[in-house]
Amino acid sequence: MSSTSDIVTVTPNPAVDLSTAVDRIVPVAKLRGRSQRRDPGGGGINVARVIKRLGGDARAIYPVGGAIGNLLRQLLDEEGITSHTWTIAGETREDFFVDEISAGKQYRFILPGPRLDETEWKQCLKLIAEIEPFPRFLVASGSLPDGVPDDFYAQIARIAKQRGARMVLDTSGPALAAAAAEGVDLIKPNLREMRELTGSEPSDAYAWEVAARELVEKGKATIVALTMGHLGAALVTRDEVLRAPPIPITPRSAVGAGDSFLAALVWRLASGASRPDAFRLAVAAGAATLLHPGTELCRPEDVARLAGQVTIETV
Repeated sequence: MSSTSDIVTVTPNPAVDLSTAVDRIVPVAKLRGRSQRRDPGGGGINVARVIKRLGGDARAIYPVGGAIGNLLRQLLDEEGITSHTWTIAGETREDFFVDEISAGKQYRFILPGPRLDETEWKQCLKLIAEIEPFPRFLVASGSLPDGVPDDFYAQIARIAKQRGARMVLDTSGPALAAAAAEGVDLIKPNLREMRELTGSEPSDAYAWEVAARELVEKGKATIVALTMGHLGAALVTRDEVLRAPPIPITPRSAVGAGDSFLAALVWRLASGASRPDAFRLAVAAGAATLLHPGTELCRPEDVARLAGQVTIETV
């Protein structure tokens, strides 16, 4: 694989996200959607999309299977994202999201997706290993498909280390634990993922930050970017802890908020920004995504506006 980009994202379990809105969700009756929207989805794909929107450039590596896989690639082409894909036997998954207008609630249906055999998931590792020139940032994000071993992201982390790249990871469960044991540059857990990784249940933001610092001190990550919902967010390194209270907004959808946060953070770090400046834009991008229904992700004008409302505290 040859072309230049400072950032490459890896999404082993991508999807096409379908979203609509209905007045009320009730059983048996036909629920007629008021809208229909299809977006390319999956953690790393969303990261690449947001980086593109913010004025950066990122390439996306992901598998494609069947008609949905072809649609996924077409949707990314339309957004100007450079794709590097490999073909799998199974059909790329679809997810769907329904906004219930009367109750102001959102329902998220995440489908299991295809199973990858050993030849298929090893093709991803081969694609990554053959990137020339190698990116400075390799962002691996999202769930692992059935058939892919728990240490898949740890194997990618080893490739990144060998090539001198910064490995950024956003996943959960055994896949996160295995990669953290290998050691990565940056992880972006939410509170549930931190609970799984640390086995602890801190009671407040400070205690969560202490738990994140312990991960850094153990060599599991150089930076922990911790998103804490109503408690805000924190950026934890060996030398400092930055905390940002949540921006007071009324959320319409949480889909892709974490991906937008990570995209802005990585893009600004890759651009040479300071950690506080990168963290500020990340918090703004995550909040900007909450403003819109369905699977739209953040808009650059909202990110710019909200960045001025972010308060960064050094703890």
